[in-house]
Amino acid sequence: MNEENNVDETLRKETAEGAPEVQEHDVAMTLDGELVRLERDLAEAKQAVLYAQAETQNVRRRLEKDAQDARAYAATGFARDVLSVADNLQRALDSIAPELRADDKFKGLVTGLEATGRELTSVFERNGITRIAALGETLDPNRHQAMVEIPSADAAPGTIVQEMQAGYMIKDRLLRPALVGVAKKGD
Repeated sequence: MNEENNVDETLRKETAEGAPEVQEHDVAMTLDGELVRLERDLAEAKQAVLYAQAETQNVRRRLEKDAQDARAYAATGFARDVLSVADNLQRALDSIAPELRADDKFKGLVTGLEATGRELTSVFERNGITRIAALGETLDPNRHQAMVEIPSADAAPGTIVQEMQAGYMIKDRLLRPALVGVAKKGD
């Protein structure tokens, strides 16, 4: 608007000083040029607003995903710590000799330990913690960690034939890999 006023002022001065009058055509061309510049500036401003809106939406989506992941995987550290408790409980159950299981003095203890193991498994399942299948599976480096190769004529090379420590997933993420022994071609 200021430039339009400047053009009008220039025209008045030139006319008053006796200068040749500016043709209407020249004024129209100046105004058309100014209009083109303003339209270009407006288009650039609209584009900048669209970019800013898109970036804001991307940031919002990222934050929502981060918050969702934080809720889903918040217990990861605690779950890793509790896995050692589950391992020790399973070792205790595995070490009970069959004759002690049948002894009336130890039946209550064995039953209590087994109930505790089932409850721990149930708590894991409710929180999305699942045991990784290992024995008889093909080695998957994303879920299993090979500790030894065992010569075997019965299993195909790369097949898991021994599980040294159970592996676990929390939802779709690896919590702890299974430590396994893998078959290799027999000698």
